[in-house]
Amino acid sequence: MTGSAVVLGASIAGLLAARVLSGHYRVTIVERDDVTGADQRRGVPQARHLHGLMERGRQILEELHPGITAQLAAEGAPTTEVLRESRWYLSGLRMHPTDTGLITLLASRPMLEDGLRRRTLALENVTLVRHNATGLVGDENGDVVGVRCDDGRSLAADLVVDATGRGSRASDWLVDLGHHRPAEQRVDVDLGYASRFYRRRPDHLDGDRGVVVSTMPGFRGGGAIVLEGERWHVTLAGMLGDHPPADHEGFTAFAATLPVPDVHRIVADAEPLGDAVPHRFRGSLRRRHDLVPASPNGFLVVGDALCSFNPLYAQGMTVAGQQALVLRDLLAEGRLTPQRFYRRSARAVDTAWRMSTGADLRDERVEGPRPLRTRLTNAYVGRVHVAAHRDPEVARVLMRTANLTIPPTALLAPPVLLRVLRRGSASPGGVGVVDGA
Repeated sequence: MTGSAVVLGASIAGLLAARVLSGHYRVTIVERDDVTGADQRRGVPQARHLHGLMERGRQILEELHPGITAQLAAEGAPTTEVLRESRWYLSGLRMHPTDTGLITLLASRPMLEDGLRRRTLALENVTLVRHNATGLVGDENGDVVGVRCDDGRSLAADLVVDATGRGSRASDWLVDLGHHRPAEQRVDVDLGYASRFYRRRPDHLDGDRGVVVSTMPGFRGGGAIVLEGERWHVTLAGMLGDHPPADHEGFTAFAATLPVPDVHRIVADAEPLGDAVPHRFRGSLRRRHDLVPASPNGFLVVGDALCSFNPLYAQGMTVAGQQALVLRDLLAEGRLTPQRFYRRSARAVDTAWRMSTGADLRDERVEGPRPLRTRLTNAYVGRVHVAAHRDPEVARVLMRTANLTIPPTALLAPPVLLRVLRRGSASPGGVGVVDGA
């Protein structure tokens, strides 16, 4: 093992990239934040809000770090069966509480990141240094051969991986080296959310460990999940400027306007553990490195730096994991080039992008292209939500597609299609009631 790689950012995406690179390179992770301990850090402002690790993402973590689910569970992170011990509401209707075979690891983002970081830094050829990257070093051909840091030094590398998140400056750095700036796609939703911790009592939600109320057109949304330390982590959300207040009275009043009362009952009854914290998300952003005619050798962009999704759909960490597997496979094949990486990664990004932006575009106030495919899909999804409320099989398939364990086309398989047409034809009369076992 003679080569060296530099990963910019000790994010989930950066840590997973470092893990797969460690089989082929000496790896240096460059991180600007102090990452000692499982605390909130400035570089992940959304860490104070609900983070959902999808089942496909958890499977990838297990594949790269066997036993990490059991490790975090032993350290206090609850686990739950998605629809049996949690309540999911879509379009104001509760999905049928059926077995799905999906496991949710209810660890806070700081706890999850800390556990993953400890696993990664335990590898003998991975080190972490605290610096801020300020640019790329190129050779006479324009290929990347290192990275400049804020102390004036440069780190030489055979491969540099940018995992610095949505605020990545990679596009500017590439232009500085004479390369094309990747095109960008945006779907702006002006999402605002606020989060607060509460002390949990066993009687809350009749013992269930989570509730999610989706922000569909016409609905505010929110959720509450049990975290380590017997705490509720409550997040309230609204799109297109309809943002929840962060003061106690306003936060509580906003929770009361959700289409079902579950979250408000927690907020109104439980003991607060600190103040609410607000956050704002402009919209989904995709940088199309896969469409650039020629990318420089020696440099890759991953995670939110490549595509930042609406956080309401909890896709980011899982898609970052899928990109790590692409990187692993190309390294194993001895065929890693930027073009191959971006083309293969685009398959996973395409699926998640269509799912999340398509859901956003169900709201007519959201600006964006609505080709016939999108309009037909959204009309069908509305019926799927009703059917998933009534039919356990539809609920099971829908939840598996949402967790990226099976493709969205599974909802169009003839047996599922027939169930949707039969049981999704009209909205039930009562919100949140489960009917038709």
